Amino acid sequence: MFTGIVSHVGRISNVQPQEVGGEAAGVRLTIQAPGFLRDSNQLGDSIAIEGACMTVVAIPDEYRDAFVVDVSRESLDKTVGLDAIGEVNLEHALRLGDSLDGHLVSGHIDGMAIVTRFTPVGESWELGLQIPAEFARYMAYKGSVTINGVSLTINTVTDNAQGCEISINLIPHTLEVTTLKNLQEGDAVNFEVDMLARYVERMASYRPVAV
Repeated sequence: MFTGIVSHVGRISNVQPQEVGGEAAGVRLTIQAPGFLRDSNQLGDSIAIEGACMTVVAIPDEYRDAFVVDVSRESLDKTVGLDAIGEVNLEHALRLGDSLDGHLVSGHIDGMAIVTRFTPVGESWELGLQIPAEFARYMAYKGSVTINGVSLTINTVTDNAQGCEISINLIPHTLEVTTLKNLQEGDAVNFEVDMLARYVERMASYRPVAV
């Protein structure tokens, strides 16, 4: 479980393709992140990378400046930013007693949204995103959404034929400490809907099956 509060920007420094039975599968990533790993981090720990929960499979050096994860083919098909060298948002798993400064995030990416605009508005920036139709019902004014691992608040929701377009206000601090500053119109981003919205939908739609 995570909060969507990015604690570090690391860098994928190596992408090693994996094979299963002679066929292309997922990839093994080496992520350089000096100062990110804690003394308590060990193999098997969960770390959110661009919003996707991944398992640490190796910590290759004594200085603990890097770690390694395996990304499955299925994860690659449902995410962006986990198959090439570049910057990534990182977050440790939530520990009992930690402050919940963002919102509850599972690290299970729902899909990819498309940046429709990224423009300055005063001292901040407005980020517009096209959300696919099957997830439009989870987007709500002043609700929460996770974009590339960052917990954000939705400012507007505009329904359209493709689903809905949402807008988000990004303050300078958020841009400074995350990879969102690198976005451009037309880019794809990882998103995860608010898990509370899922429970509300299930409770509202459930009907007992007659025996």
